[in-house]
Amino acid sequence: MKIKVISSSSAGNCYLLYNDTECLIIECGVKAAFIKQALNFDLSKVVGVIITHEHQDHCKAVREIVTAGIKVYASPGTIDAFNLLHHRLNKIEVGKTFTLGGFRIKSFDVKHDCKEPVGYLIEHEETGRIVFITDSYYCPYTFPGLNNIIIEANYSQEILDRKVSEGVSQQFLRDRVLESHMSLATCKEFLNANDLTAVNNILLIHLSDNNSNANQFRQEVLDQTAKNVHIADKGLCINFNKTPF
Repeated sequence: MKIKVISSSSAGNCYLLYNDTECLIIECGVKAAFIKQALNFDLSKVVGVIITHEHQDHCKAVREIVTAGIKVYASPGTIDAFNLLHHRLNKIEVGKTFTLGGFRIKSFDVKHDCKEPVGYLIEHEETGRIVFITDSYYCPYTFPGLNNIIIEANYSQEILDRKVSEGVSQQFLRDRVLESHMSLATCKEFLNANDLTAVNNILLIHLSDNNSNANQFRQEVLDQTAKNVHIADKGLCINFNKTPF
């Protein structure tokens, strides 16, 4: 199994989790043309798209996706916020497991400034257990038996505060970030709270263009966890299996 980053920023978020026979799309917050290009214009092995919430940088292509014949899954609040009626839009029950191809998926609530945002616990025989968390300032849950982690590390509190004190950023923008996104410190707290014994990869996503430092973030998480730590740069494609081999 591999994971490919189409985009991971406030400009758009989309990830492909795939092998030779099936592909799960996580978020579709970029132009549909970019997703089709990443799939080599072959949609046949796509088992579905899961979306965390209704902000455009996570669902921009939803209309084109369902029109192309692909089913989309999200919380009832998120589906309602699309303001789109289509038989390929599927409301999931938060906390319940559903299956797409070889993927078993369970949603859980997260903390963001929209109607019904969720994170996902994804299981597949090749990847093992994956947790996906983005656009959440905190996660109160722990997840046993993790093998791979995809988690937001949006900003550094130090950088954010410095930008405000220097007049580069405004106070209200700082406050909005604090109430809607996960800091590096909170990301590290989450990792510390979970058993990482069987974790192979940690993929840091949705880094702020202005309030993060990719090299610093990667090094701090690497020092803390001693795991394979990656930054979700556009175009990144890595093995995302249960083990390194």
